[in-house]
Amino acid sequence: MEERMPTYGGQAVIEGVMMRGRQSVAIAMRAPDHQIVIHQEPLTAIYRSQILKIPFVRGLIGLWDALGLGMRALTISANVQTGEDEKLEGPALYLTLGLSFALGIAIFFLAPALVGQLGERFLGLNSWWGNLVEGLIRLILLIVYIWAVGKMPEIKRVFAYHGAEHKTINAFEAGAELKPEIVSGFSLEHPRCGTSFLLTLVLLSVLLFGLLGPLPLGLRLLSRILLLPVLAGLSYEYIRWTAHHLDLPLVRWMIRPNMALQHLTTREPSLEMLEVSIAAFNAMHKDETAVTL
Repeated sequence: MEERMPTYGGQAVIEGVMMRGRQSVAIAMRAPDHQIVIHQEPLTAIYRSQILKIPFVRGLIGLWDALGLGMRALTISANVQTGEDEKLEGPALYLTLGLSFALGIAIFFLAPALVGQLGERFLGLNSWWGNLVEGLIRLILLIVYIWAVGKMPEIKRVFAYHGAEHKTINAFEAGAELKPEIVSGFSLEHPRCGTSFLLTLVLLSVLLFGLLGPLPLGLRLLSRILLLPVLAGLSYEYIRWTAHHLDLPLVRWMIRPNMALQHLTTREPSLEMLEVSIAAFNAMHKDETAVTL
């Protein structure tokens, strides 16, 4: 069970859910005519590569590819709603990812670092307190951002599909029958959620950056960029390890903040949303089983 379950993950898209296995991915979407449309495709060989067995490295490579896959899934789901056939792949995909990364780094890493540096210079804070202030600002920005976008009606529906994805995977891992009425009784929380990854990354940044001590502004900003892959690798391994040790009371206590934050990125789904999520999971799982056999 431990070997199998971590390979199953997912993501909410526009009026739908993407489910990913080791071999294939399936996206189920509720079309404007209320029919469920399913898109399936095989995953790239990176998901079966030996590279994904190397600690810390696997987190970086898997995360980058998963981001690209998620962007394409969002584009496909948008096309279903609009009836258009736009594609996001190749240079356009990586340009979009690059710009998104640059904006995210500027807002959530460089801006807090600048504030922390100003606090050290003008308020007389030592480097430890300056890094702590920086980390708190980064955490507040993350929570406020998630809370603010969650107020948008369209995002509320995406968050509800996110809840449907969690409930479906939780039901499968519990061995329950995948019917909307049954799946609805399962938790909105899941230990391998991307929201947990983000919070873990932010909290670890306080510890890692705090070890650097006082730095000039230029080096401080540069260190936040250069150490981001290290933070991503550490966060991935932490999420992976805790997901494998949920039977330990200490681990269940350690992940409480991660689980709590997920209540900002999930909503209770309707039975129709659960039907879509189950359809995505069943399509993906059928392909996985066929390849295995």
